[in-house]
Amino acid sequence: MVTLLGKTLDELQEVAVNAGLPRFAGKQLAEWLYKKRVVSFEEMTNISVKGRQTLKEKYTIGRTPPAAEAVSTDGTKKYLFLVNISNNNQLANSPASQPVESVYIPEDDRATICVSTQAGCKMRCRFCMTGTLGFHGNLSAADILNQVFSIPDSASLTNIVYMGEGEPCDNIDAVLRSIQILTADWGCGWSPRRITVSSVGFIPGLRKLIDEGECHIAISLHNPFAEERMPLMPIEKAYPISNVINTLRQYDWSHQRRVSFEYICFGGQNDTMRHAQGLKRLLNGLDCRINLIRYHEDPSSEGKLNSSNPEQMIWLRDWLNDNGITTTIRRSRGEDILAACGMLVNSLKR
Repeated sequence: MVTLLGKTLDELQEVAVNAGLPRFAGKQLAEWLYKKRVVSFEEMTNISVKGRQTLKEKYTIGRTPPAAEAVSTDGTKKYLFLVNISNNNQLANSPASQPVESVYIPEDDRATICVSTQAGCKMRCRFCMTGTLGFHGNLSAADILNQVFSIPDSASLTNIVYMGEGEPCDNIDAVLRSIQILTADWGCGWSPRRITVSSVGFIPGLRKLIDEGECHIAISLHNPFAEERMPLMPIEKAYPISNVINTLRQYDWSHQRRVSFEYICFGGQNDTMRHAQGLKRLLNGLDCRINLIRYHEDPSSEGKLNSSNPEQMIWLRDWLNDNGITTTIRRSRGEDILAACGMLVNSLKR
């Protein structure tokens, strides 16, 4: 069965024709899928009964509910989805059905979902629990959109961040397709300014993301010095952070579109005056902001990395702000259910 979720308007028009419907029915399909977000063909009441039956015989909507849920004391919710990655660049030794997690973060004036783009991750950042899973395959655009559409809180969402499991720029075609559907007039009609995509600095996909999309970009930085960043983030060897910054400098970030840097603070290892000055030199002249993040320790780790204390993070924030780099401290959410930054490791039981 072919999945309709994740198809573009042109593709849905072809689906309509193949099902014996007029071509304009493709726009009706898009409206049912992306605006009204139906889960069955029976709900598509402006399509003939015969047409709906033909569609049902050849296609599936592609919506599946979460397999498990956990709720944090701070209101954050984590969901487990089971995705079929048999046709999505799956590794030969990985089962077709893979678990992935996404996180719903409610706040006073906004509600954000953090979606996954891969099952596991190739990047193996030392501080990220997801890297311990290994890589098991890419998610399709349908898998990504299903995380947005199928959580119980979907109607309340105001923002989407591609910061869950995986490196979005390593699965860039599916990411861009999902963003196109979220932002197109015939799709969900969201402003691209409500969407942020995170990357460790995988430059080929990053360039395509900037060239073809209009969403915000967040780069995982974590250390301004290449020789210190490499043990934390192996991507530094292939795509040095200096090259990533030079790539970003080729674009205009002075308008509504924003580039930011994620910076997990490790006590005594990247939160000193030397590192603050290094950040200032590295980012000099680039219109950007830094989000400082408390390190969330892997409960099974040996404790070789420790978070900076709150006072040191406040000092670093203030020093960077005083030296011309807009910097904030991100509030930690969902740590008690392993939903905070770097903690997605498919801990929920089905």
